[in-house]
Amino acid sequence: MNISTQIRQDVLIVRVEGELDMHVADEFRQRIDTALESGVRHVLLNLKGVTFVDSSGLGVILGRYKKVSAAGGRMLAANIRPQVARVFELSGLLKIIRTFGTEAEALNSL
Repeated sequence: MNISTQIRQDVLIVRVEGELDMHVADEFRQRIDTALESGVRHVLLNLKGVTFVDSSGLGVILGRYKKVSAAGGRMLAANIRPQVARVFELSGLLKIIRTFGTEAEALNSL
């Protein structure tokens, strides 16, 4: 798992590659939470390189969604592969997290 972050104004962009599972869920949560504490309002997950998500990964995404929403921000996702989109759909995340084809489209929506 490779996680990189970038802050653009009040948007935290999180680029993830690999499997988002129980082995990396804590690191994923810590990286986002640390950035949220620095005053970031919105989170954009670029999931282009994610090949697999398990329940731990879904749980950490949902937890960050709740945290961002409670602070008045939005969580967006971009570049979701079909197999990951299917897991998001089955879990209900697609109903609460708006998705985009590209990172630029997502940023423009804010």
